[in-house]
Amino acid sequence: MDLNAVLNDYKNQVENRINELFPESDVKYRSVIDAARYSLLNGGKRIRPVIMMEFCRLCGGEPNVALDFAVALEMIHTYSLIHDDLPCMDNDDMRRGKPSCHKAFSEDVALLSGDALLTEAFFIAANAPVAHDKSLKAISYLSSNAGVHGMIGGQALDLSFERKNPDAVALQDMYMRKTAALLIAAASIGCVVAGRDDEETLKSAAKYGYNLGLAFQIIDDILDVTANEKVLGKPTHSDEKNNKTTFVTIFGLEKAFAIAAQLSNAALDALDEIGGDTEALYEITNYLLDRNS
Repeated sequence: MDLNAVLNDYKNQVENRINELFPESDVKYRSVIDAARYSLLNGGKRIRPVIMMEFCRLCGGEPNVALDFAVALEMIHTYSLIHDDLPCMDNDDMRRGKPSCHKAFSEDVALLSGDALLTEAFFIAANAPVAHDKSLKAISYLSSNAGVHGMIGGQALDLSFERKNPDAVALQDMYMRKTAALLIAAASIGCVVAGRDDEETLKSAAKYGYNLGLAFQIIDDILDVTANEKVLGKPTHSDEKNNKTTFVTIFGLEKAFAIAAQLSNAALDALDEIGGDTEALYEITNYLLDRNS
């Protein structure tokens, strides 16, 4: 299959829908909307929306049924990146090859634009054209995985680890919340809106998101050390600058990659449990393991 064509098709669908649901505006407070759209439409692989829509298709639904939830999830992911780049967090000046939101606009506008994306995401999710019972369940997955016991908790742990040296178990728990939680949400919501929300399927979907998320974050650790900064689109060696313990600092590059490969294989095993036409998700999983940005 032509994976690039699949990814580009989904990406175009998501970005077209973003422009419909969160358009430009000439209101007096447009600076917040401009800043939010600047980051939301500043490239990116759209991996979380792609996974959600592919899981919807895998579970018997039309992928566009999940489209509004996919947009909502991407808005939540983008808000987290805006805040993550702020001086009080990782203090990064570049994101996807362009100035971070607070550099392109200002710190206060960037902060508010992140808040706006988070809030608007739930407005979009609440109004998605999905049956009421599916919508409620999907929103529950979205909020729980983005909230204090999911991504927010992971970000808090990440900051606290700058002041201490976590072991691999603590680091894995942080990665599960910071990165894997939104991928668990993507896979799970795809199943829910397709109408295949039995316990066994959702368990396998969560297993996929969990293992893919850990592998994804470990590859991020590796790229922070090895990648070309222009290709990566953001500063490298930021973990070292922020005194962060990562899988690379604990295990070294070679073993860290071996662990990421094992986790990717576990994600593929989860797809086998669900069954059906998993080719695209197989290709995406392998692509994320071997990416260079």
